Amino acid sequence: MKDRIEDNRTREQRDVWKIVAATIAFAVFSMFLNLGETWIELMRSHEGYQIDEVPGVLLFAALALVWYAHRRIVETRDELGRRIVAEKERGDALAANQRLAREIVRIQEDERRSLARELHDELGQYLNAIKVDAVAIRAADAGRSPDIHRAAVSIIGIADHVQATVRNTVARLRPAGLDELGLVAALEHCVDGWRERMPNVHFALSAPEDGGVWDEAVNITLYRVVQEGLTNVAKHSGATQVEIHLEPAVAEANGEESVVLTVWDDGIGAAVSGNQTGLGLVGMRERVEALGGRFEAEGTGAGFRLRAVLPVRGTSGRER
Repeated sequence: MKDRIEDNRTREQRDVWKIVAATIAFAVFSMFLNLGETWIELMRSHEGYQIDEVPGVLLFAALALVWYAHRRIVETRDELGRRIVAEKERGDALAANQRLAREIVRIQEDERRSLARELHDELGQYLNAIKVDAVAIRAADAGRSPDIHRAAVSIIGIADHVQATVRNTVARLRPAGLDELGLVAALEHCVDGWRERMPNVHFALSAPEDGGVWDEAVNITLYRVVQEGLTNVAKHSGATQVEIHLEPAVAEANGEESVVLTVWDDGIGAAVSGNQTGLGLVGMRERVEALGGRFEAEGTGAGFRLRAVLPVRGTSGRER
C-alpha cells in the first residue's frame, strides 16, 4: 500500500511538470501569434453580447476545477491513510488469531496427551490386573467347573478386547513416537499401521531426515492431515498406490518459510471427496488455515490429492 502511494505521488509530480511545460509552450505560442490582440479584435464587434468576458469566466472555472481536484486528492490521500491503518490492524488481528490458534492446538494436544497417559497407565493397569486374575481363576479351576472355566475365558477375551480398544484410542489421541522421536518417525509408524491394514496398497513416504523440528502445532497438524488423508483413502478411494511427500521448509515470496505436505492416491477419491463437504476435509482445512496455512483438496485426473502449506519457525534438512 505504501509503495502504491509513493507511485501515485510520483505520477502526480510528473503530471504537474507536464502541465507547467504545456502552459509555457502555449504562452510562447500565444505571444508568437498575438492571440490576445486577435481575440479582442474578433470580440469587439460583439460587445453587446459581452463575449469579451468569456476568458475571465473560463479562468474562474479553471481555478474552481483546480480547487475541486485538490479537495478530491486530499480526500483520496486521507482514505488511503485510513486503509493503511485498517490493513495494519487487520494484519495484527490475523497474527493474534494465528497465535491464539497455535495456543489452542497446544492446549488441546496437552489434554489429549494427558488423557492418553491416564488411559494407558490407569485403565491399562487395571485391565491387565483383571486379565491376570481371570487367568489365575482359569488355572485354579483346572476344568472342575465348566461354568467357572467359561466365565474366566470370557473375562480374558473381554479384557483383551478392551485393551485393544484402549490402545487404539490412545494412538488416536496422541500419535505414537511424536513426542520422543519426532514427526517423521510418527508418520512412519502411522504408515506402517496402514500397511498392515491394507496390504494390497503400496504406501510411499518421503520426508526430510530431520523433519519434525518445527513447533508442536505444525507437527501435530501435519500428522493429522496425513492421518485423515489415509482414512479417506481407506474409506473412499479404492487406491492401489499412495504417496506422501513432506518437503523441507523453503522461503516464500513474503519472506516466511513454509513446509509443504502432499498426500496423493490413484483411487477414485475425487468422485467422493471432491465436493469437500465431508467433516474430515472441512476439519483439515480449518486446522491448517487457523495456523496461517493453505489447504487444497482436488482431483488430479488420476486420483486425489491433498496439499497443505504451513508457515514454520524453523528449517528442515535433507531429503531422505
